[in-house]
Amino acid sequence: MHTKTSLMDDLKQLNIKKQGTLLVHSSYKSIGDVKGGPATVLDSLSRYMKEGLLVLPTHTWDYINKDNAVFHVLESPSNVGMLTEKFRKRKGVYRSEHPTHSVAALGQDAKYFTENEYRHETPCARASVWGKLLDRKAQILLIGVDLTKNTFMHGIEEWVNTPGRITDTYTDLYSILYSGEKVHVPSRRHCGSSSSEHYWKVEDLLLEEGAMRKGTFGDASVRILDAEKTALLLSELLVINPALFSTNEPLTDTWRYYFHD
Repeated sequence: MHTKTSLMDDLKQLNIKKQGTLLVHSSYKSIGDVKGGPATVLDSLSRYMKEGLLVLPTHTWDYINKDNAVFHVLESPSNVGMLTEKFRKRKGVYRSEHPTHSVAALGQDAKYFTENEYRHETPCARASVWGKLLDRKAQILLIGVDLTKNTFMHGIEEWVNTPGRITDTYTDLYSILYSGEKVHVPSRRHCGSSSSEHYWKVEDLLLEEGAMRKGTFGDASVRILDAEKTALLLSELLVINPALFSTNEPLTDTWRYYFHD
């Protein structure tokens, strides 16, 4: 059975930077039997990252829409997993106020990191928390999930203006902030083919180029990505081929030759 100590040892073995910024996407069930359950997993992550910044997604894109247009930062549940929902309610955690793609953060500058997100008209704007992950050279830890769950890659698609990924029209959404104020957030949404379902196709290339490595956390298989290296690599790929994630066809060896020449 896994414990807080053993899970912290796993993070050390994964070479997670204690004073850095860590984004975690997760499947709790994949970790296996944990003494103390989800609370212990969150305790291990929080304790390990006590000198850095710990970030978990608390998205609500699955149910905040034109027919249910009001996001409440204190009350709207996360639709991306048990750990994220429990984490957002913890003492000292700040949640961003974006209506569909909020995150929760714990650390000395968590408040600064998450503030004013309701001002962004797209899910993963360059000036948003997703761009800040790049600026901070964050690590991204995928616990028991694969690249298809990596929201940061949506951000990269946005930043290089990949065609057909964001609506041209706006949906009228609203955020109820920590202050209690209700603000209008005209929002352009993700659209087109479900590109994230095709993110798997760059896994081998990310590994080969040193942007990603693998390990274990508890019983879970994990992927650790370097945000900066991932953004540089995928931005170049998407500029050359904007339709990269529009199909489920695997990458050909041509891409490997391109990066090795």
